[in-house]
Amino acid sequence: MSWRQGLDRRQAVCAFANDLPDHRKAGVLFVGADGKGTPSGLCITDELLRTLADIRGDGNVLPPPSVVVEKRKLMGAEMAVVTVQPSDAPPVRYKGRIWVRVGPRRGVATPQDERILNEKRRYRDIPFDVRPLLSCTLSALSRLLFEQEYLPNAFAPDVIEANARSYEQKLASCRMVAAVDDPKPTILGVLVLGVSPRDWVPGAYVQFIRFAGTAVTDPILDEAAIYGALGEVLRRIDEKVDSHNRSQVDIRSSDREVRTAQYPRVAIQQLIRNAVMHRAYENTNAPVRVYWFDDRIDISNPGGPFGVVTRENFGKPGITDYRNPNLADAMKVLGFVQRFGIGIQTARAELLRNGNPELEYTVEPTHVLATVRRRP
Repeated sequence: MSWRQGLDRRQAVCAFANDLPDHRKAGVLFVGADGKGTPSGLCITDELLRTLADIRGDGNVLPPPSVVVEKRKLMGAEMAVVTVQPSDAPPVRYKGRIWVRVGPRRGVATPQDERILNEKRRYRDIPFDVRPLLSCTLSALSRLLFEQEYLPNAFAPDVIEANARSYEQKLASCRMVAAVDDPKPTILGVLVLGVSPRDWVPGAYVQFIRFAGTAVTDPILDEAAIYGALGEVLRRIDEKVDSHNRSQVDIRSSDREVRTAQYPRVAIQQLIRNAVMHRAYENTNAPVRVYWFDDRIDISNPGGPFGVVTRENFGKPGITDYRNPNLADAMKVLGFVQRFGIGIQTARAELLRNGNPELEYTVEPTHVLATVRRRP
């Protein structure tokens, strides 16, 4: 598969997910057929199927679309069939551009197309993270944060430069407000851009406690409630973890000084970000908790398994679902997620490399607890 083919297929997936004509039916992409539908003779390998399935989770099409990839025999030849469901939270973007399809046309959305997509989102059974806060106003969002940090990362530079859209239109395209003519901030809006997110989502913070011992009844050495807009919270919790993650120095086993941290930074970072992304924000005021003991770190979040994820398959490679798909999108835009669905696997690999015991999970209907044991 050439780079150009991969680009075109992602554009097509994005356009089908946006469903501008409002067919409310799945769009189907046939790989292995030419423009007239005739088999092209393309070899449908497992590697090609994996590459097509990767469109859903590689972080280029946001929010992640619902994509199913199958190998089928059609017209006497093998083809890869990619089925794309219409998104419940359009507009969907591919690398900062909103692609749409009307009949045979596929192109970048016009301002009118974006308005239609925003209106479609408004009247669907949308995820909790893009539901509007009815008593909230635009003053609850930081325009500076949106225009200087979020927007330049969400859209390609040429799209922004050529864009005659209003502030409200830009917010609506990023799902930060319900609609242009009803610019009430969404849950996503106050979490990502909020001047004071906890005024609207009380549990939107991370509670950090460092205990002097191995039990919650032991003395507290350090404590912080870390709150603010999403980016600020994630940066500050990184700093807090770094301040406690002391390195051990080995000058005996080799001719060079070797420094090894008690915990691999990337592993703790991935687990905390996973907790923030997948936690339940609805019907709970509980925060994400990071409890640091002498022998371990416990990271817990409110909200149990969601969607296709169950207690039995939790943490298995390839099994992932999104309680907050638009928050996941925002974390990717802000650079806190590079690729979806690999956070737990990355943490496990880093723990193994650092010499820590295996990651432990306790999965309950109302919460998930990750336990990271200290390096011996």
